[in-house]
Amino acid sequence: MTECVTPELASLRQGGKLAFSRALSGLEQSYEKMLPLLSECYAQPRAQVIGITGPPGVGKSTLLSEMILLYREKRQTVGVIAIDPSSKQSGGAFLGDRVRFSTDPEDQGVFVRSMAARQRLGGLADHATAAMVLMRAVFDIVLIETVGVGQSETDISSVADSIVFCVQPGSGDSLQFMKAGIAEIPDIALVTKADLGKTAERAKADLRGALSLSSTCSDEWDVKILSLSAKDHAPNSQNGVQEFISALDEHYQYMQANGELTERRYKQAQHWLFEGLRVNFGRKGLDFIQQKKLLSDNSDQFSPFELLGQINSKLDFVIAG
Repeated sequence: MTECVTPELASLRQGGKLAFSRALSGLEQSYEKMLPLLSECYAQPRAQVIGITGPPGVGKSTLLSEMILLYREKRQTVGVIAIDPSSKQSGGAFLGDRVRFSTDPEDQGVFVRSMAARQRLGGLADHATAAMVLMRAVFDIVLIETVGVGQSETDISSVADSIVFCVQPGSGDSLQFMKAGIAEIPDIALVTKADLGKTAERAKADLRGALSLSSTCSDEWDVKILSLSAKDHAPNSQNGVQEFISALDEHYQYMQANGELTERRYKQAQHWLFEGLRVNFGRKGLDFIQQKKLLSDNSDQFSPFELLGQINSKLDFVIAG
């Protein structure tokens, strides 16, 4: 069946890096104007979206660089969203991750965009979801690297089809992997820097123990636990990136075969909707409260809990009214 697309999406797919850069700039400047294109891109996904998460220094950027090379060898196009820590003064990204990618700037099949995490603590940036939706409709593979924020970066589960949790040897015992739900989100767990030998084997054993405690259902996908050295991507290497890529392909095929891909993306869409409602109506609600002067002039005489109760009562009266 021939895919029916609008001129805007066709232009985005055929326009190379320049067209996509303009689309992302438009997204950052006026989210509302991009809604028609976002809706079409959401309805016509192409890519497998792979989320790479883990603590700082684990080697996520080095791993992504090797993945990009292998995907390009297969003639697959790749879009990358690299979430960087933000400057507390300017709010911008340090762009450190992009420096580590050894990609050809002239290669139109690879697009890398760094985004500032700003005040978000879940590992993603404000426009990461919308940028992912655009990329998912254009590229064959989308890679999302979260900012290394330790044990709280579970937001990646709201945008990725396949989630990879990276651990480096000597980074702590299995108790560290069990905190804040981190052990509950990966589809593939990866011990990086596997060339360190026994230390890497110990990390792999600790990771296997932690994940066995978080498993819930025997008929679901069994989380694959791999060791990897990004220095070696030979096809026959047991510690190579190629084996890791094959595991990602297997997981994607598994999700497509049993309907989990559709279900996962539907749940993500519901999450985006309610998160958008919470943010937008929260902001509009504050504006409404200030315009209607629902906050007492003598608010300094009350505790914040009393003020919240007063505002709730007034809002109930206005809504009922």
